[in-house]
Amino acid sequence: MMNFSKLNGIIPAIAQDFKTNEVLMLAFMNREAFETTLREGKACYFSRSRNKLWRKGEESGNIQKVREIYVDCDNDSILLKVEQVNAACHKGYKSCFYRKLKNGKLKTMGKRVFNPKKVYKRA
Repeated sequence: MMNFSKLNGIIPAIAQDFKTNEVLMLAFMNREAFETTLREGKACYFSRSRNKLWRKGEESGNIQKVREIYVDCDNDSILLKVEQVNAACHKGYKSCFYRKLKNGKLKTMGKRVFNPKKVYKRA
């Protein structure tokens, strides 16, 4: 079904809030992460920086329960409609897209949901 032959075996995966349609984050999946997501019903991604699978929320508890999966026309990108527990962003915001570019400057639009220093060992 999915075409993992492009982009070194990984595909972009967009996570979107199931109820509000807010875009929460962009990550990547390899075949194993995709199959794990299908099997477990929770978002699992491939970390390019750590070169390994990571289950969303494995450290923070901020999991993504997958409600629907959409596949693009080329079978090389997916959209996950998720029920986000707490927040998606490791910086403490509900969405990773919490800043808006305005007049050449970034303006924080979102509010922090949690303090990352209290959640992550490496923060």
